[in-house]
Amino acid sequence: MIRNIIFDIGNVLTDYRWEGFLADKGFDAEMIQKIAKASVMHPAWAEYDRGTWTDEQVLAAFVKDAPQLEQELYQAFTSIAGIVTPRAYAIPWLQELKAKGYHVYYLSNFSHKAEVECADALNFLPEMEGGILSYKEHLIKPEPEIYQLLLKRYGLKAEESVFLDDTLKNVEAAEEQGIHGIHFLTKEQAEEELRKLGVDC
Repeated sequence: MIRNIIFDIGNVLTDYRWEGFLADKGFDAEMIQKIAKASVMHPAWAEYDRGTWTDEQVLAAFVKDAPQLEQELYQAFTSIAGIVTPRAYAIPWLQELKAKGYHVYYLSNFSHKAEVECADALNFLPEMEGGILSYKEHLIKPEPEIYQLLLKRYGLKAEESVFLDDTLKNVEAAEEQGIHGIHFLTKEQAEEELRKLGVDC
């Protein structure tokens, strides 16, 4: 029986909209792809989420590998307010699940900078019983330790838990720890998958 529903945050309970964010900064489509390759697709981005590098170190790593984009990278990432935005269904969905007796948690690769500068997008966190933001633990998905930490910290049984994430490798990593997994595409699709596991939603 499923008792615990664990949510990723980006593109599950919020929009992680790096393309729109860069467009809002005034960059055209070609430049957006160049900046993305040098930043959100750069290996240093994972260290952002791991919380082991400072903002300055991360930006320096971006610039080192794409010096021709130095000005654009600083323009883009000095502030990241707006890169994560709310989804209207998040709070009602969590409240509905809680009202039916389910425990709700979060497990997300998330940087300190994003937590601070996109705080308005995280307005659902008070509805949740706990969770892990990766930067606080210096662990990131899909590392097995981060799933084990969540289970241990909140006394959860893997077989009574299901994890929803929009990144398949993170779902598969959860399943390797005995947690049920759902590759999130849409809320409606996720609810159908939850019902298959016996969740009343």
